Amino acid sequence: MAGPLEGYKIIDLTTMIAGPFATMLLGDQGADVIKVEVRGRGDHVRATANQAGGFSASFLNNNRNKRSITLDLKQPEGREVLHRLAESADVLVQNFRPGVVDRLGIGEADLRANSPNLIYVSLSGFGAVGPYVHKPVYDPIIQAVSGLASVQGGGDNLRPRLVRTVVPDKVTALTASQAITAALLARERTGKGQHITLSMLGAMVQFLWSTDMGGQTFVERPFPQTRVSAFNDLIYATADGHMAVSVMTDKQWAGLTRALGQPDWREDPRFNSPAQRDKNFDERVALTQGVLETNTNAHWLQRLDAEGVACAPVLTRTELIEHPQIVASEVIRQSQHPAAGPVRQARHAANFGATPAAIRAPAPGLGENTDEILAELGLSESEISALRAAGVAGEED
Repeated sequence: MAGPLEGYKIIDLTTMIAGPFATMLLGDQGADVIKVEVRGRGDHVRATANQAGGFSASFLNNNRNKRSITLDLKQPEGREVLHRLAESADVLVQNFRPGVVDRLGIGEADLRANSPNLIYVSLSGFGAVGPYVHKPVYDPIIQAVSGLASVQGGGDNLRPRLVRTVVPDKVTALTASQAITAALLARERTGKGQHITLSMLGAMVQFLWSTDMGGQTFVERPFPQTRVSAFNDLIYATADGHMAVSVMTDKQWAGLTRALGQPDWREDPRFNSPAQRDKNFDERVALTQGVLETNTNAHWLQRLDAEGVACAPVLTRTELIEHPQIVASEVIRQSQHPAAGPVRQARHAANFGATPAAIRAPAPGLGENTDEILAELGLSESEISALRAAGVAGEED
């Protein structure tokens, strides 16, 4: 069975993580994703560390289910090829700095004349207006400006900290993939394409506002957040490892006190309601930690689980691979890459009952599909050879 987006063609001009991850998700869902890369260099992440067979793990994990063509978009012949690709495509996604595509002649207005139904997607760090538009942008910059680093630090008066994974990049990717499918649905109903603009800053502020911006919600009732957030419990050390324990309701708190053999905590006025447990967060955590460190992960997991308390072991990245829950739910799949060898990747997270997503093809070599893509546009062998000879398309032999 084909994926839900089979028959849609997406032109991917993006590099790094946010854009490539977004288009890979659409490729997993069946779309034909054509990755347009710079001749001789390609996506920057091709050159990052942790490689096998000439492929970096970062490139493999963000570019499967794609075909690669290399073009020199500074040459008019290269731009002409891109225009022809756009005429046959449903979506084009680019993450050049604002203004670059317009100077190259491949902006939304340039392509719209011959591709009226195209969904043109512009991804950027800060958007197209404002004092930060000129800045080069990477994930830590957005973590800083969006408030995420402050949230991670725990309070407005505490040292900000970065989350040790590229959250803004990946949140932007997820937001972009959803927006693209929404635009495709709208086009099915109206017959019209449109221009989607999405900034990493906008995606992160939307993401954070759901749970972390309560103090900024009520315009006339500011609520300074100058202490460690107690929304979630912390990670606890046990006698042989670490575990997460999360208690929200009175019922769960009672279960925790039974599991830990501390019935007096239920009568302690510091902990007799969610509000009090929140207010006395530090004391509650310290007491809980003092008990948990006296026995093993296995012991406490069994006791807490029996009482209906949310708990789980803290897994390392290596332990994750073989954990029974991961194995049973088959969220990690192994496949054979023709150059990199056996690779392990996360499967597409959404299970479609009638139109399953799948890993149909490994991440492509640089320009690997140039000739077949050009032939699909109707170019003859001699025309393709001429483009290669002129340094417009393909890689040097």
